[in-house]
Amino acid sequence: MKHNKWLTAPLAAGLSAALLSGCGAELGGGAANSGDNIRVGMSDEVLATDPAAGYDPGSWLLFNNVFQSLLSFPKGTTEPEPEAAEKCDFEGGSRVYRCTLREGLKFSNGNPLTSKDVKFSFDRAIKIDDPNGPAPLLSTIDSIETPDDLTVVFRLKTADATFPSKIASGAGSIVDHREYAEDALRTDGKAVGSGPYTLESLSDTEAVFSVNGGYQGAAKAKNSGVTLKLYGGDRAALSKALAAGDIDVAYRGLAADDVAALEASATTGETEFEVVQGTSAQVQHLVFNVKDPVVGKLGVREAIAHLVDREALVQNVHKATATPLYSIVPAGIAGHNTAFFDTYGSPDKAKAKKALRSAGITGKVKLTLWSTPSRFGPTTDQDLKAIAEQLNASGLFDVDVKSVEAEQYMKDIEDGKYGVYVRGWIPDYPDADNFTAPFFGEGNVLANNYENNTITGSLLPRTAASADRAATGQDFGKLQDLVAEELPILPLWQGKQYAVARGNITGLEWTLDASTVFRFWEIEKG
Repeated sequence: MKHNKWLTAPLAAGLSAALLSGCGAELGGGAANSGDNIRVGMSDEVLATDPAAGYDPGSWLLFNNVFQSLLSFPKGTTEPEPEAAEKCDFEGGSRVYRCTLREGLKFSNGNPLTSKDVKFSFDRAIKIDDPNGPAPLLSTIDSIETPDDLTVVFRLKTADATFPSKIASGAGSIVDHREYAEDALRTDGKAVGSGPYTLESLSDTEAVFSVNGGYQGAAKAKNSGVTLKLYGGDRAALSKALAAGDIDVAYRGLAADDVAALEASATTGETEFEVVQGTSAQVQHLVFNVKDPVVGKLGVREAIAHLVDREALVQNVHKATATPLYSIVPAGIAGHNTAFFDTYGSPDKAKAKKALRSAGITGKVKLTLWSTPSRFGPTTDQDLKAIAEQLNASGLFDVDVKSVEAEQYMKDIEDGKYGVYVRGWIPDYPDADNFTAPFFGEGNVLANNYENNTITGSLLPRTAASADRAATGQDFGKLQDLVAEELPILPLWQGKQYAVARGNITGLEWTLDASTVFRFWEIEKG
């Protein structure tokens, strides 16, 4: 199955120096609303209002707040729980999944939500199969049965214990079958769901949401609505809006220097803004084309693994807004281990030299690291340049960095033109499967010619079939150990999530977790 969630989405651009230099100034303009509407600014766009088409951060933010899924991720947990459903369970293994809906569910237009709408929503997304849509996450569905208005039975092609997590994501959004065509996307910019909020209007610069009074589910709104200001990557405009009081919260608009400066100001009481930090499962890796004439040699990859200093990378480039990553599965996700630290330890020039000599290499290794400016975050080029400096400082490598615009970069990777390149990843759902199957399973996204029959033939199928996700830890650990040994990729860092809020905003800590669900309903204006 081919995954592509957010590999193509840039991390938000940062707040500008104008905001930082004004941290201690008296806040002016844009006085707080008299009600409790929350104004959130972010640099992403909302590319789709139709759940069959959107697969980007802005669109999924809309889906998670406007549409219900059968299950959802409660705050602070990676285990899905019933939402539109009253209960869901596997029957006799991991190939039949039965859900019973809550009684009396209605869409925001007043129409009843029944099992017919659930089946319609999944069948529709699969049938449309939009290239920017979530259909790949639903690829294990074989058929859907609706024996009555409140019962939905999914029959899967293969055992898939991660299916509950997949349908708890934006991919599981339920639409009204009366409002959406079964074979075409909705293009009027409107959305009809049964979630905690309704979409009142959407333009290129603003999305307005109000609380859905007919919503039935686990969420309890602590505000009267959210106005989402969209700045399309304009960092200066986002910072100006926050400083002027035009928005209450800046989300997905934070660069490392900005966060570090704001946090420093907050600790000394010099700012009326609060920096809220949350967990994140965003990761970044170096990828090695194992058929490349240079890094196709394991000794070269081992030497690089012995030289990359992650601690220096996250401190100097990311200003501690990321953490070193020594595994395929990031911290906070069940199945995480430290295979790469256990195998390679701290940077060691002597071990790097030994690896090269064992591969018969006595001279400097000439190498190009390929990057792209912003697709995987605003510091991507800086990351690669810092790594190149580390490798060159050892005297064992002669490395340069070349940066290519995103469209050409992705095409060149598919064509096998690069030996070493960078890839970023934000998960569809918070399970170790989503950090392994997309990289090492059939039709994987890395395009680096790496294959391991134990991983594809045994470990991935076995973990996918295990309904007890806690019991998969040993297999995911073995998978990571194999990858650390064979080095098709080298983990670099794991991100953190940040939002900057004015002092009267609370609840943001419940919107920044590994589920990647930004929960409008948790935000409150004091």
